Amino acid sequence: MEKAKFPSSKQMETRKGSRLLHSKNKQFLFGVLLGYLIPRNMLQEGAHGKWTVSSSDESTEENSDSEKPSTSSLLDAARGRTSGPQYPCSEARKAAHKRKASPLKLSDKSFSTEIPPAGKQRTSQEGLGWCLSSSDEEPEDQGKRACKETVKEEKCDAPKEYLLNLCKGDELSENQKAEEYNETPSEAQDTWDLLNGENPFRFFLTKVRGIEQSYNSGALHIKDILSPLFGTLVSSAQFNYCIDVGWLVRQYPQEFRKKPLLIVHGEKRESKAELLAQARPYENISFCQAKLDIAFGTHHTKMMLLLYEEGLRVVIHTSNLIAEDWHQKTQGIWLSPLYPRLPQGTTGSAGESETNFKSDLISYLLAYNSPTLKEWIDLIQEHDLSETRVYLLGSTPGRYQGSDKEKWGHLRLRKLLKEHASSIPAQESWPVVGQFSSIGSMGADGSKWLCSEFQESLVAAGSSVTNLLKCDVPIYLVYPTVNNVRQSLEGYPAGGSLPYSIQTAQKQLWLHAYFHKWSAEVSGRSHAIPHIKTYMRPSPDFQKIAWFLVTSANLSKAAWGALEKNGTQLMIRSYELGVLFLPSAFGFDKGYFHVRGKMLSESNDSAIYFPVPYDLPPEQYGSKDQPWIWNIPYTNAPDTHGNMWVPS
Repeated sequence: MEKAKFPSSKQMETRKGSRLLHSKNKQFLFGVLLGYLIPRNMLQEGAHGKWTVSSSDESTEENSDSEKPSTSSLLDAARGRTSGPQYPCSEARKAAHKRKASPLKLSDKSFSTEIPPAGKQRTSQEGLGWCLSSSDEEPEDQGKRACKETVKEEKCDAPKEYLLNLCKGDELSENQKAEEYNETPSEAQDTWDLLNGENPFRFFLTKVRGIEQSYNSGALHIKDILSPLFGTLVSSAQFNYCIDVGWLVRQYPQEFRKKPLLIVHGEKRESKAELLAQARPYENISFCQAKLDIAFGTHHTKMMLLLYEEGLRVVIHTSNLIAEDWHQKTQGIWLSPLYPRLPQGTTGSAGESETNFKSDLISYLLAYNSPTLKEWIDLIQEHDLSETRVYLLGSTPGRYQGSDKEKWGHLRLRKLLKEHASSIPAQESWPVVGQFSSIGSMGADGSKWLCSEFQESLVAAGSSVTNLLKCDVPIYLVYPTVNNVRQSLEGYPAGGSLPYSIQTAQKQLWLHAYFHKWSAEVSGRSHAIPHIKTYMRPSPDFQKIAWFLVTSANLSKAAWGALEKNGTQLMIRSYELGVLFLPSAFGFDKGYFHVRGKMLSESNDSAIYFPVPYDLPPEQYGSKDQPWIWNIPYTNAPDTHGNMWVPS
């Protein structure tokens, strides 16, 4: 037998270097195969520590705060980690999943070592809209102080029903928590009453677990929408951004789970492969990939097309097709009437509404340029959509010139308001309100987009509209504060659906002067973090609104479009969809809807109120309020589950 030969120390060092080089080469090749060639980065140091940002400002600005899918779940799976979501989603949502799976308790000393570079310095930026957490104190001291603050604050701020279940909820296993998400549909009588009740606007909120049940009266879960009470399903199409296929299938009643289901998505490469892999067990599922030819665009539209034996229904909403979006968030839904089939042989503009909803929906679907959607376009043609009272407002990726500019994005809103909204007396005193869950780059100041082209679209009203001076009209932007998130039903992980990044925020400090807190006492949803997006034009006393829009579009140029080439071209990156409510389409001849005050005594019972889901007027941020930014730590005070937030 040959005697074993041990390598010298020099040989060992050589082999170690060779293995390291081999390992790096493997990692590089793996990155190339998955499309993960990372551009050369530069390290930027500012008031918030060192942050790695892309050398392309435009790319970073447009990409950082969209809910752009992260495909690292495939890498996690390859490394044996399964704590993250099993579907493509944003980095912010992945961070939320990680914190749910591995919560950082007050007594947990490990969190101080996990804080990313920006949190390792004591930073308090008065007036900048946020404060970075300090890790200079001992974790125990932080915990004691935060615990005292929480006891004082949360006794009042958190819903009683929820606080009673906090301890119990924290002890639940992951399987038990998942089962809690499996809502049962409403009682048949409740659903029937809802469908035939006095809701002329057909605008609903999603049910929220953990609030008083009276506030869920008239609200919908996805299982309600897919219930046989809404119709005998023949086939369906689901347009969405983030999709958990297995969960989606389980939301259909047992008798409908094998009906043809088309999923329209925007995933590419490994994300697409992951989505298709989810669907392998289901022979009835097919896919349509939305073309995203402009960098950093997303397929953000959220719509259902439901074909029944009895007719057709269209649902436009704001929820991703994942459990958490239908659990404890504030979400919006527009539910169409049941559209009957037209008599055979009907052609032309038959079945069109006064709002041109049918032709606009067909135009939107044609913009996908996909043969897969032709079947659904033909089905829409065959149905009577004349009872529709809302206007469709969509965005599709492209660079549009001439009259095509007015078909999409904020220029489409401008055109609709000019043509169909009533002129407003003293219109400069009627503010505009935007409420959203994510923010893109607005530029160096308001004149770059927000207070110029975007505001001009929001304030358009009537054909005789005059151009107002920039920012003459007050702008209220509603976006959750850190305390809104901390005191929410979900706690800090709710911030995973609010992907506003430090990289973008620190470039637009001017924007934070427009920010207002999330408060929804009127709908019992102050502690249900909003993923809904709404825009409206209220009167100066906030008792009326000239119009209301619910949409998938966040506050970003990628969603709404930005003018280029001296205003001759509109560039849009993403797919978005929403519906616009105008008083004239509902028979209100005074040019406005009434809105209900926070207290019932503030309302006139003889009026029909538009159900704005949050409190008016919005309350401006206080001096200590900070906008939620997802990728910095919050360790000064625990959330409603007793946890901290460290995103890494």
